[in-house]
Amino acid sequence: MSIVEKFMTMEYGPAPEDPREALAWLDRHQRRFGHFIDGEWHAPAAGTYFETADPSTGEKLATVAQGSAKDVDRAVKAARSALPAWQALTPHARARYLYALARQVQKHSRWLAVLETLDNGKPIRESRDIDVPLVARHFYHHAGWAQLLEQEFPGYTACGVVGQIIPWNFPLLMLAWKIAPALATGNTVVLKPAEFTPLTALAFAHICQEVQLPAGVVNIVTGDGSTGEALVKHPDVDKIAFTGSTEVGRAIRKATAQSHKKLSLELGGKSPFIIFEDADLDSAVEGLVDGIWFNQGQVCCAGSRLLMQESIAEKLIGKIQDRMNTLRIGSPLDKAIDIGAIVARVQLERIQRLVDQGVAEGATCWQPSIPVPSRGLYFPPTLLSNVHPSSVVAQQEIFGPVLTAMTFRTPREAVELANNTVYGLAACVWSESINVSLHVAAELKAGVVWVNCTNLFDAACGFGGYRESGFGREGGREGLLEYLEPAWFKQAPPVQATPLAIDQPAEPPADLSAPPIDRTVKLYIGGKQARPDSGYSMLVRAADGRLLGEAPLGNRKDIRNAVEAARKAESWGRATAHTRAQVLFYIAENLSQRREEIAGRLSAVVGKQQAEAEVRHGIERIFSYAAWADKFDGAIHNPPFRNVTLAMKEPIGTVGVICPADAPLLGFLSLVMPAISAGNTVVAIPSEKYPLITGDLYQVFETSDLPDGVVNIVTGRSADLLKTLAEHDDLDAIWCFTDEAGATAAKTLSVGNLKQVFTNEGRAIDWFDVKQGEGRWFLDHAVQVKNIWVPYGE
Repeated sequence: MSIVEKFMTMEYGPAPEDPREALAWLDRHQRRFGHFIDGEWHAPAAGTYFETADPSTGEKLATVAQGSAKDVDRAVKAARSALPAWQALTPHARARYLYALARQVQKHSRWLAVLETLDNGKPIRESRDIDVPLVARHFYHHAGWAQLLEQEFPGYTACGVVGQIIPWNFPLLMLAWKIAPALATGNTVVLKPAEFTPLTALAFAHICQEVQLPAGVVNIVTGDGSTGEALVKHPDVDKIAFTGSTEVGRAIRKATAQSHKKLSLELGGKSPFIIFEDADLDSAVEGLVDGIWFNQGQVCCAGSRLLMQESIAEKLIGKIQDRMNTLRIGSPLDKAIDIGAIVARVQLERIQRLVDQGVAEGATCWQPSIPVPSRGLYFPPTLLSNVHPSSVVAQQEIFGPVLTAMTFRTPREAVELANNTVYGLAACVWSESINVSLHVAAELKAGVVWVNCTNLFDAACGFGGYRESGFGREGGREGLLEYLEPAWFKQAPPVQATPLAIDQPAEPPADLSAPPIDRTVKLYIGGKQARPDSGYSMLVRAADGRLLGEAPLGNRKDIRNAVEAARKAESWGRATAHTRAQVLFYIAENLSQRREEIAGRLSAVVGKQQAEAEVRHGIERIFSYAAWADKFDGAIHNPPFRNVTLAMKEPIGTVGVICPADAPLLGFLSLVMPAISAGNTVVAIPSEKYPLITGDLYQVFETSDLPDGVVNIVTGRSADLLKTLAEHDDLDAIWCFTDEAGATAAKTLSVGNLKQVFTNEGRAIDWFDVKQGEGRWFLDHAVQVKNIWVPYGE
């Protein structure tokens, strides 16, 4: 037998990791754990515990406390009590605590890796070489942010007490992703780990004790979904950060709608893995192994949808099957295996059920002839080919080692197939053409795109999704903003409701010789004036009761037409930033030429002084966002790999805007201008106090080269139109700046497609104050960051 033959037939021998240290740690605690609250260990208030087991053997590992509402309340009170002292520390002091946590994680790295593998079932190579080093990296990175926070984020302050709920697929890493930025920005934390995998979170609690982290800064309450629900609904929690399923994320959005809790959601995915015919197929196959069989496919950003160019499909499938035949599935503690155990029986059964359903819908199932352990929870690597794009296995997240394969012919078709899902978390693009790769990456609706690589993560590079994969980011500068708010906003008073001019009783006009009606405006949809579908209008009166005119009473069909027009104008987002800036400058110029005329009409409702101020500040505000258009750009990160990461600020899409009542012109411009400056299209509901401003606005827009459909205006009753906008599934975001009831409605009614929601939380904003009514806070909500990873070198 030749050396080559011997090499090809050589079998891996067992290379077991010794679990004695991790098991000894469990034994020292009698394998029984309470909650970590206020720096100490506490038995559960209800005296209830549950068991956690090793999924590779089924053997019990430990008994863990089941958290109740009382336990959650105790933890929140501890976090609230610790908050003032934690925030009073100097940035350097907080930075040193995070540095100490990073160092301690490194010191305990092997023990933590083994404990993670025992509890989760993932291969020890992944826990040891990927998860734990990234945990340390996040604490190191955010120690630096803690040091620089006041310099880099002036005028911002911590949210307060943060409730964090993490999943079972990366238990310790998800903890670091959430706790590190929360502590760096001055928040205190109550964290609930997943019911299946609580042990490394409890080990981290011991690390907090070792570094003498102040009591109450980090609290860990274990339990099932009811524990998480109690944390979400607790009235003294200021922010919720959740990673998990889209279904649960939707429930959390609804549960927090009536509160002022800030919310970030990192949810499910169905990520495309796109391979073009010019790709290095052998490298692409290795990337695919990491993309779908990493952590048994139990990864929210797993490359579970293979999209391959038709010309290479047969050859590629052969290479994939050959590679699958070499995969090793077995004990997660064996350093020579590739695929470990599924976390729990309920998950194993779900994987099998979805595979069976895919086959029933016409897919061809192929599995390699490799040994699978008879003991424990295992599922073999699986390839489903001939999958229809509408099949359940092409649309639903399987969360297991299952790859679905489809073909495409052109880059355009690849993008259409890739975006043919409600999710938008991650994607991979494989091509030797950098032009093709970056063009396709820009077209994909995904928060992370890996070019000729896969599943790379770093604390400096944000991670998060588009659409029903959630909103918010973890990691990077944008991840810090999830735990910060403008300091003035937290102290802002509630909106004081004032009677609307349209609701005031009619009074005789002061000048009987003047006509009682000044004018009647129309809706503005797709660059054209349009009559309302309802055929009705509403009377608009001056502050003294005079009848000023009539405004259309828009309805559901008008909103539908406006959203459709806005969608057709999405090329605005692909226009150059310079082009958008020029158009905004033209708008300011044309408003300036009509300032006296517009201020004169507006003064009948808000008074001469405010009207003149609204026009003056409005012109300046448009100039500001024209200036920002080509300056609010992205960044290039340098992660510790042979990659650069392009952090691109992309428009969210089509945004519904409910404008404030008391500043009819300035409030409109303060919300619509940042949205279109960033490349979004808008459906705006102007102030009910003076909806006649629509006539002046569309005349300005029509003379300013603003493309048809970029701004659409529908007048009417804000509450009714808000409901229609929030429930519209083809709208990407909704901005509502009315009262608290409006904020609640926007959040509650938008759960259908989990659109992004930006509201004033019913708090008053001084639109005449540049620090409150203008700037990065609005622009940050007008974009979403896409991180594109590009490798370099040979």
